[in-house]
Amino acid sequence: MRWWVVVLFVAAAWALGAHSKGCNKALCASDVSKCLLQEMCQCKANRTRCCRQCAFCLAKLWEPCCECVGLCDERISTAPHPAQRSSMHDLVSPVPSLFRALLALSNNHPALGWSIATLPLEEELRQNHVDTGHLLLGPHTDLALPDPDTAKGPNATAPACQSIYFNDCLSMSRCRAACQSVGAWRYRWFHSACCQCLGPDCQGYGSAHANCSRCQD
Repeated sequence: MRWWVVVLFVAAAWALGAHSKGCNKALCASDVSKCLLQEMCQCKANRTRCCRQCAFCLAKLWEPCCECVGLCDERISTAPHPAQRSSMHDLVSPVPSLFRALLALSNNHPALGWSIATLPLEEELRQNHVDTGHLLLGPHTDLALPDPDTAKGPNATAPACQSIYFNDCLSMSRCRAACQSVGAWRYRWFHSACCQCLGPDCQGYGSAHANCSRCQD
């Protein structure tokens, strides 16, 4: 089947099935059709995971367009405030020595445009294991993380997770480029446009809080 026939079929099926009440077709048609074609919003089985994928695909249009895919009943649990939603990705060529050098430099030059956050390993793992109010998306969000209890006690010697928060709001692509330039091994982009670059000692996803000083929504 030619691709344009598939597009027309999906668009027609969506148009017939979209809820007439509350679905803004003029705003949502293009993005909803794209997400349906990618099979990210056809939530029949495994509804919770699918809704998370759909929220990620629709991004900022999730709230106004969830009615078009019949998922607004899920939005409270699956689409929290933008600052409580983030996407995490690995970077191809991390440079730990560069990242650590920039952290040391930042202590003497606070006007570089970022701030440093230090999170003890136990707290980093606790946020990733226990804090369920944050919606984390991306290809690496099913990592098997150590249990927070393993970081407790006098024998816990693992270094703390250090990360860089850029002060200003950045797009996801600019966040990736900025974190690559400072040698980070992962970046976490909050859907409020706050950008966090994770250092080599972070065991998981860093902090679940968007702490960009000039990017508060």
